[in-house]
Amino acid sequence: MLTVNHVYKTFNKGTINEKKALCGLNLRLEQGEFVTVIGGNGAGKSTLLNMIAGVYPIDNGLIEIDGVNISRKPEHRRAQYIGRVFQDPMRGTAAGMEIEENLALAYRRGGKRTLRWGVTKKERELYREKLKILNLGLEERMHSKVGLLSGGQRQALTLLMATLIEPKLLLLDEHTAALDPKTARTVLELTEKIIREKSLTALMVTHNMKDAIRLGNRLIMMHEGRIIYDVAGEEKKQLHVSDLLAKFEEASGGEFANDRMILS
Repeated sequence: MLTVNHVYKTFNKGTINEKKALCGLNLRLEQGEFVTVIGGNGAGKSTLLNMIAGVYPIDNGLIEIDGVNISRKPEHRRAQYIGRVFQDPMRGTAAGMEIEENLALAYRRGGKRTLRWGVTKKERELYREKLKILNLGLEERMHSKVGLLSGGQRQALTLLMATLIEPKLLLLDEHTAALDPKTARTVLELTEKIIREKSLTALMVTHNMKDAIRLGNRLIMMHEGRIIYDVAGEEKKQLHVSDLLAKFEEASGGEFANDRMILS
């Protein structure tokens, strides 16, 4: 479903601030794989997702989704293939629009715009049923402005919007990092449920090693723009946080100096 082949990305090339973010990175995801991504600060995790989504152009390499070369397609042209949930709950929704209107935008992702009536009765019934899945009572507040929702409610809504039209690939960029522990747990449970029930192919960046081990069927660790560890199946299920720390030290030749991740 996803092929990333020898992708390079350097920011501020030729300046004192030059940063090699991705260094010939290779990654392949099969249909239905749920892959968690961990690594230290500056490892290239979010850059990888941004390259796939088309936020920045790649310097060299190839990115394909379901056999389609999207390497040079602009971000809006990739929307028909990709659903994404950001770390900031405010980024995935339009605060000044109603819940119903936000869902209508998501429902039309990647499609052609017309001058037909905005939201049909049939659509409204669909949105109500989908909102019930969240178990947050939002189906009774469809005309409420999204800006009135809590961060957790907005993130759950964003997740629903990202998967309303099933994407070829779901990108989750530390999408629970800005939430309190209880809300984060709820959103993660919802994430797992939606991915499982829809058999989605997903790539989830997380700073929480316990979540990275528990969720998904495959785990990759990044360091300095490369994948240094890739584990799946039964081997992944047997992992402990101490194993990941050891693997990082072995591959990088140093200690895992990321307080945020160790505390998680």
